[in-house]
Amino acid sequence: MKWGILAAGTIAAKFAGTVNAMRDEGEELVAVGSRSAEKAQQFAEKHGIPGAYGSYEELVSDPDVEAVYIATPNNMHYSNALLCLNAGKNVLCEKPFTTSAADAANLYRIAEEKGLFIMEAFWIRFLPLYEKLLEIIRSGEYGELRHARCDYGFIAKGARRERKFKSELGGGALLDIGIYNLGFLRMIMGADPESFTSEVHFNEFGTDNFSVIQLCYPGGRTAHSLQTIGMQIDRQAALYFDRASIYLPDFQGAFSMTVNPVDGEPITIECPPDVNGFEYEIRESSRCVREGKSHSDIFKPEDSVAVLRLLDEVRESWNMRFAFED
Repeated sequence: MKWGILAAGTIAAKFAGTVNAMRDEGEELVAVGSRSAEKAQQFAEKHGIPGAYGSYEELVSDPDVEAVYIATPNNMHYSNALLCLNAGKNVLCEKPFTTSAADAANLYRIAEEKGLFIMEAFWIRFLPLYEKLLEIIRSGEYGELRHARCDYGFIAKGARRERKFKSELGGGALLDIGIYNLGFLRMIMGADPESFTSEVHFNEFGTDNFSVIQLCYPGGRTAHSLQTIGMQIDRQAALYFDRASIYLPDFQGAFSMTVNPVDGEPITIECPPDVNGFEYEIRESSRCVREGKSHSDIFKPEDSVAVLRLLDEVRESWNMRFAFED
């Protein structure tokens, strides 16, 4: 598929490198758009992209672009995705898909009406290791999954700290990285929580930089999620079953896990990526476009909207008010 990249930052560079490594699969970068023509040109030269545009409008007007990868700040995702859909382009949009569940549902509806594909770039859902993990959960060989926990934290400094925390950019640790935690928990629990409690700390920007969320799921199952931008915490996760525990040293870049049966020796399962992990969501996007689908059957619109709805509810419980700008 012929890709355009909307924005030219760090995550866009990772996406570009992944697509370039997939040329033998028919993936191709044809254009990049930035709000700076100079920055777009520099990005294009670095990644071997023929088209460079100094506006997003020019990018989506390029007839060679079949799909657009959106890598702008959180608050811009909705308006950028709408721009792409109205220009007849398929869309893969970075997480968080939007800053509210209502906006997310609207984008999925518009894409279906226009016969276009759209998906949140929740790339970890497509990692091969998670297919193996879900097979273990579904099989019931270790009994019921009773509890899960996941932690994720990193330190942001200088201008990056401002980008991560400013409310007008859709800032805050929960929206920026907590979406990985809660998305992971929805995936393995297979349901929305019935209730939750949480504790939060706010920073000088008035947004959250540390929170702990306790979730209760149907059947008495529970989960614990910790997310922070302010301290380095390994992206670890653990699942506790009746007759085993499973440990993931990195639940985001999930390439290995260790199963610890109550009776038996530990079993390590490894699924290294073909490129860097992004390739699986790219393959899924291309497959869906080829088959004329408006959404993925693996990471479905209801999955994306449900996680954003939970984020809305958690932030509302904190009495947070965001001044989102288009």
